[in-house]
Amino acid sequence: MTRAQTAVVVRQWIADFVAETLRTETLDQVVDRLDTAIVGRLPELTDRDMRRDLAASTRAHALVMLGGLTQDRMDYPVPPEAYAFARTVARRGHDLRLLLRVYHLGQEAVLEYMTETLEKRHPPPDIERAVLLRLFERSSLWVSSSVEALTGTYMQERERGLRAALNQRTEIVRSLLAGANPDLESTSARLGYRLSGRHIACVLWTDEQQPRVAVPGGDIGTLGGGVARLVGDAVVAGRPAQPAADPGDAEIFGTLERVVARLATALGGGALTIPSGATALWAWIGVEAGTGLDRLPATVEPPVRIAVGGPAAQVAGFRESHREAVAARQVAERAVVDLGRVLCYPQVEVAYLAGADEAAMRALIERELGALARPGVNAARLRETLHAYLRCRRSPDAAAKELGVHRNTVRYRLRRITELLGRPIEERSLHLEIALDCAAVYGVREHA
Repeated sequence: MTRAQTAVVVRQWIADFVAETLRTETLDQVVDRLDTAIVGRLPELTDRDMRRDLAASTRAHALVMLGGLTQDRMDYPVPPEAYAFARTVARRGHDLRLLLRVYHLGQEAVLEYMTETLEKRHPPPDIERAVLLRLFERSSLWVSSSVEALTGTYMQERERGLRAALNQRTEIVRSLLAGANPDLESTSARLGYRLSGRHIACVLWTDEQQPRVAVPGGDIGTLGGGVARLVGDAVVAGRPAQPAADPGDAEIFGTLERVVARLATALGGGALTIPSGATALWAWIGVEAGTGLDRLPATVEPPVRIAVGGPAAQVAGFRESHREAVAARQVAERAVVDLGRVLCYPQVEVAYLAGADEAAMRALIERELGALARPGVNAARLRETLHAYLRCRRSPDAAAKELGVHRNTVRYRLRRITELLGRPIEERSLHLEIALDCAAVYGVREHA
């Protein structure tokens, strides 16, 4: 048989096959067979609504595919039912790989069905090969064109769904921070986060390129004392901005989300996150009673920085811990020293409260510290020594251990400090400690 004769026989054979398959009863059987083969490998599709949408897509594809088999044209338009199925996959939150797998399994099932049909009819070997080759070419083209078109549909729907969910979470969080007290059960369900428990709030952002001054002797230690807790103006209750669509921003958000996941693991709770700018994130981590900030990592890898509020309960605690995290970030961004990559509010509570009035804070530093408020290495070393001494309950030995120097060195410095102050350290020790807290974070003025 010549090539031309073979082509005529193949075309006729396919035409007969198409005509027979297009009969309603046969088409129903073929669609059911294909869907059963797909669902058998993909249990995510066993849901009744998912399977119904799959069946509508399979039937529509079959009609397009069968119609194209008898023609020389090689285009296979994607039917509306297929677009609907792709949107269903996205709305259910399934990965794109599920959609791609549906089409590859569908192609396998079509080729298997055609092979069985050919075997039952026993055509000559050259006709069988020609038919299978034509079907393989056409089905491959069908799968590739469908996948290309439907990937875009899936991504658009997925993005729309994620944006809607994010907008909903953002609206809820904004209202909570503004003082709303909604039904805890239903609001928690909508957020996917339990509001009735205890929370540790975090603010995450990335480094800004600005110089930092090293703290003499290293860590600032734990700042603070018996000062009333923050009560008011640190709330940032405005609507957090949506992240930019730039790929670099997406990568940064991925990094921040992974850091939150590690924090949640360390604290043993679930997390809620909300973008708060192009490269910043608000987060809340649910914790059990007794879980404290001591379980947080001491640092994180650059360029991430974290400000953390203290643990607090219920919706009021959701707001309070966030206020503290925002306040700690404000201190970190105003500080002239590097306070570390993980900064907890209790470390800088005094500095935050005193720093709310810049002029009053500067007056406090210069009035209480006197000559110790001068710029320079020597004055900084004396401030550091006095700060450690006061934190260590006025124990020269404990201060020496913290500073890593001999106790006689601390005693000598304390005598020098007393001379420069012009009064005993114990006379106004609380005021001194507050002034030292502020100087350790915000530095001293050059002209002091």
